[in-house]
Amino acid sequence: MPVADRNPLLDGLPAYPLLIVISGPSGVGKDSILNRMRELKVPFHFVVTATDRPMRAGERDGYDYHFVTTERFREMISQGELIEWARVYGHYKGIPASEVRDALASGRDVVLRIDVQGAATVRRLAPEAVLIFVAPGSLDELRARLVQRRTENNTEIDRRLSVAQQEMEALDAFDYIVLNRADRLDDAVAQIQAIVAAEKLRVHPRHVVL
Repeated sequence: MPVADRNPLLDGLPAYPLLIVISGPSGVGKDSILNRMRELKVPFHFVVTATDRPMRAGERDGYDYHFVTTERFREMISQGELIEWARVYGHYKGIPASEVRDALASGRDVVLRIDVQGAATVRRLAPEAVLIFVAPGSLDELRARLVQRRTENNTEIDRRLSVAQQEMEALDAFDYIVLNRADRLDDAVAQIQAIVAAEKLRVHPRHVVL
């Protein structure tokens, strides 16, 4: 989709809503960033990912994920209800299409939290999406986070770190990088807010159509 010719702000109209993809390695803190944005009441619509993996302690259905059975997820695939989906670490994850389209139509910025593979799919479907790669301060920091959350054993942690190194090679496919350093979560949130503010002020703004 070509960029728009004129920023609607110049005509006294609201800026076009953005489709913002927040991606990065497992354990880098994507959920923490989004939860902090919610706490700060940053105006955006967060699209909840559907998954067939078991719910972890402290998670809420419909807030952290839409938890569905494997059978239901496969129905969603076959009926075209997902913008993108993938099988990640043995479980399905996908983005409900209707929720994204409805939010964009209402004028709200939409945020997707997806893996690097999913980000590439969204780029193909919506070239004007804003792709943000969240990176750790270092791989040692990433290992510490994975250990701290206590949801994987050492073998699984090593596998996730190996995948993270491969995912870092996909940086060229993204528009921005945000560093989520240990104990500096608000810095990462501020970086994302700055990106959104700058995108709204582009002379030729992005205009997403799905």
